[in-house]
Amino acid sequence: MTTMLDVTDISAGTCCAPLVREPLSAAEADQLATTMKALADPARLRLLSIVAASEGAEACVCDLIEPVGLSQPTVSHHLKILMNAGFLTRSKRGTWAYFKLVPGALDRVSQLFVGS
Repeated sequence: MTTMLDVTDISAGTCCAPLVREPLSAAEADQLATTMKALADPARLRLLSIVAASEGAEACVCDLIEPVGLSQPTVSHHLKILMNAGFLTRSKRGTWAYFKLVPGALDRVSQLFVGS
């Protein structure tokens, strides 16, 4: 035996709350996905937090290898991903590379979730 469900007409009411701000565009979603992928790795989160906690929010790559327990090439790879995502900048002094936190870079991510 088949039973029919009673469907109430809800066209007169609203089933969902209206948007209170503009949703992400396709381009913004692509950019944010790249940003979130850069943050979605424990080593990169640690590297970012070490740089952010360093004096002047800047650290030499030589100071980043031991704390994360990874080889220099692996640390450099992670730092490059963080640079490409816009979290860090790089400057070279002699043979060493120094990485600096981009001011406001972390604010972009938090603003998405709390509103602009």
